[in-house]
Amino acid sequence: MKTHRLALIPGDGIGVDVTDAAMAVVEAAARNHGFSVQATRFDWSCAHFVQTGAMMPEGGIETLRGFDAIYLGAVGWPDTVPDAVSLHGLLLPIRKAFNQYANIRPHRLLPGVEGPLKSSGFDILCIRENTEGEYSGAGGRVHQGMSNEVAVETAIFTRAGVERILRFAFDQARVRRGHVTSVTKSNAQKYSMVFWDEVTREVAADYPDVTMQLMHIDAMAAKMVMAPETLDVVVASNLFGDILTDLGAAIQGGLGFAASANICPDGTGPSMFEPVHGSAPDIAGRGIANPIAAIWSAAMMLDHLGETTASKAVMAAIEAVTAKGIGTAPGRHSTDQITTAILTALEKPA
Repeated sequence: MKTHRLALIPGDGIGVDVTDAAMAVVEAAARNHGFSVQATRFDWSCAHFVQTGAMMPEGGIETLRGFDAIYLGAVGWPDTVPDAVSLHGLLLPIRKAFNQYANIRPHRLLPGVEGPLKSSGFDILCIRENTEGEYSGAGGRVHQGMSNEVAVETAIFTRAGVERILRFAFDQARVRRGHVTSVTKSNAQKYSMVFWDEVTREVAADYPDVTMQLMHIDAMAAKMVMAPETLDVVVASNLFGDILTDLGAAIQGGLGFAASANICPDGTGPSMFEPVHGSAPDIAGRGIANPIAAIWSAAMMLDHLGETTASKAVMAAIEAVTAKGIGTAPGRHSTDQITTAILTALEKPA
């Protein structure tokens, strides 16, 4: 029996609840499909920072390196730790250390879920460059607190980084509907974004079976609202991808359905899977967090680990539950009720 070693980082707030829910489903899927999971929990979080002065201990990256995958619940507790500290102390270092340069976020309406748009037939896969660009961390501040204070933030785009995320997107389009929309702001950012467009055209020439469109970020935001059904694979830089995927979550019914994967495509390090709804301190500990995004992310993890049949079974269970109206509206069902319904559907598929 194959065993997958998982590193669990529940993190903060509702991250703990949704991680428990996701792992209950993963373990049930493992029992049903002839594999096992060995999960090790790491309580690295803002609470850990308050206690130790660090989001994770020294050597934390090397500790994670030996696992097959990392599952992250949520990170953030801004009342005690600034978001810039928690983000740069845990999430971003993991993404960069393990070369998780492809962030994947699916956007579609699950059965029974009503989004804010008239269109319900969209199926968008957003591919976000995940390790450089606007979140490279290059810059600084001088004369802090003075009237002449200066802050500089430099976006870093390398040919290798841009080309590899574009090829990843084109490869995804080949197994989907064969269309890529590459998003920039090259009419205003005449160096980095013009460069991105140039590399996009070069890569597109190697994929004659995939159609390609270049689009500016502002026009893209409008298109995701007005005509989302026309989109297939969308690829963008770190910042633009971050913004567009929150918009994608909104049109698919909210952050409770926002799943994601941080992929290391060459397998030299573990990939990481996480819902992207955040730690939601306002509802932490109340047992009302929607675990569907977390369980969807776990299904993506199973697929990445080669457990495709189990992944499909988990997604089928999620869809069977939402089709009954369970987990489709905030506060209507508890975390435990939604999880139990998915576990039941997993054991007794329709």
